[in-house]
Amino acid sequence: MKILVVDDEKDVKFLFEQRFRKEIRNNEINFDFAYSGEEALVFLKNLTPETMIILSDINMPGMSGLELLAQVKNKFKDPPPWVMMITAYGDNQNHSTAMQLGANDFLTKPLDFSVLKEKLKAIDV
Repeated sequence: MKILVVDDEKDVKFLFEQRFRKEIRNNEINFDFAYSGEEALVFLKNLTPETMIILSDINMPGMSGLELLAQVKNKFKDPPPWVMMITAYGDNQNHSTAMQLGANDFLTKPLDFSVLKEKLKAIDV
């Protein structure tokens, strides 16, 4: 399972690598990290077409996660990425906007990694 985590907080890499230590070691999950929406688009553009899961923060400087979501759903259709939005602001406006733009799921921070792991296991990609 290939996952791109998009978050402007650089310590998120260490956190994901710690929480998914076993899955990474067993080659069940391969994480890549982008620290902005713009960096994520460059990363995605340079990939060979393959199914990917994107976990994106919403509130980031520059391109927001919602802007990234709109571009991803518009530009990368074959195969389409599976996108989960993650935000500290779990208000109805962010949630409904994300879902209207094509998000597949939505989680709030602080992230419950046991819930995230269950959701990831349920994804059929």
